[in-house]
Amino acid sequence: MNRRLTLVYWKSEKFWLGKLLEYPEIMTQGETLEELEENVRDAYHLMAMEDVPEGYSTKEIAV
Repeated sequence: MNRRLTLVYWKSEKFWLGKLLEYPEIMTQGETLEELEENVRDAYHLMAMEDVPEGYSTKEIAV
């Protein structure tokens, strides 16, 4: 399943920096915008999905 999340990003002096709006604790960097996107995908899977088994379900809820 592919989730669509919002990447907030900006250019520093040397790197592109970014974090996921839905998961602000997930932040990373890349030398290019493409590398930043790849790195944030990896960080999301490592941090947010680490303990979730294959075949999981999702449901939108109001909070």
